[in-house]
Amino acid sequence: MENLRVAVDGRSYPIHIGAGLLGLAELYRPYLGGGSAAIITNTVVGPLYLPQIRKALEDTRTTEIVVGDGEEAKSWQTLNQVFDALLKARIGRDTLVIALGGGVVGDLAGFAAAIYQRGVPFLQLPTTLLAQVDSSVGGKTAINHPLGKNMIGAFHQPVAVVADTATLATLPARELGAGLAEVVKYGAIHDLAFLDWIERNAAALVARDAAALAYAIERSCEIKAAVVARDERESGARALLNFGHTFGHAIESATGYGTWLHGEAVAIGMALAARLSVRLGRIAQADADRLVALLERLGLPVRPPAIARDAWLEYMGRDKKNEGGRITLVLLDRLGAAAVVKDAPGAELEAFLAAV
Repeated sequence: MENLRVAVDGRSYPIHIGAGLLGLAELYRPYLGGGSAAIITNTVVGPLYLPQIRKALEDTRTTEIVVGDGEEAKSWQTLNQVFDALLKARIGRDTLVIALGGGVVGDLAGFAAAIYQRGVPFLQLPTTLLAQVDSSVGGKTAINHPLGKNMIGAFHQPVAVVADTATLATLPARELGAGLAEVVKYGAIHDLAFLDWIERNAAALVARDAAALAYAIERSCEIKAAVVARDERESGARALLNFGHTFGHAIESATGYGTWLHGEAVAIGMALAARLSVRLGRIAQADADRLVALLERLGLPVRPPAIARDAWLEYMGRDKKNEGGRITLVLLDRLGAAAVVKDAPGAELEAFLAAV
């Protein structure tokens, strides 16, 4: 088991990475001060892993809340379903909320924990690669709105993250690829040596080599933990972690949540951001081609669906990074280094979007 720490706001919490961790009672015990837990999971993950959690928590009073699968579950309706279950079970502030699932469950359960009785502790048990390398770390929680993804949420840090790599064995191939997109992101924006490593180990990652996946998770979490420690609430450097996301969120919103997996939309978004970086003279065409080729080797899409220019601009115009009514983008300065660009030429962006 590898152990990392995320330091935020005068405190820190651990990230435990390894195989077979879900059933280790000692990983839960420090956070069960009230002797009760509420496990939030979905219809796909619950049948696979709830038995392990039940056994680990056999001396704990537990409530199980099972929601629907997919991005559509990040809604007010599902959130109220969670609150109904918490209130009926008379869950108090001393109860630990446990998020068992991928990014959707983590975001939903984390947001519920952030606002239920003005905030209760929660533990992340991410079961997808995307959640293990990205969404479970850093305290971002949210639900979606029809006009924009993740628009309603709160920063609420978990007490711990337990990334059991054994759960990746049951992951559908598309979900694995979606997680690999976020792994590529870390190399593209922060660590060229890591990007080199991903290129050398692309086949091993797709084949679910245990050692390769464990290192990819560990290094991704190290990078994210370092960024979050400097900028918990995304007022500066943390915005770099949104590379590919402004385009990606627009794709998800415009095509309907659930049509594209989040990581697939981010992969397309990274390809578009790289191409726009070339158009603006920030990087060479060869660098953009290299990034796109890597995404394709990992089985990820790199071409966007048909979206009209005005629709692109409408959805990108609602992005949370925007300031002063102007679209903010994360673009590459070179492979391994990115920048938040708040003054990208509007005419250039419009021409680019009209041509994609």
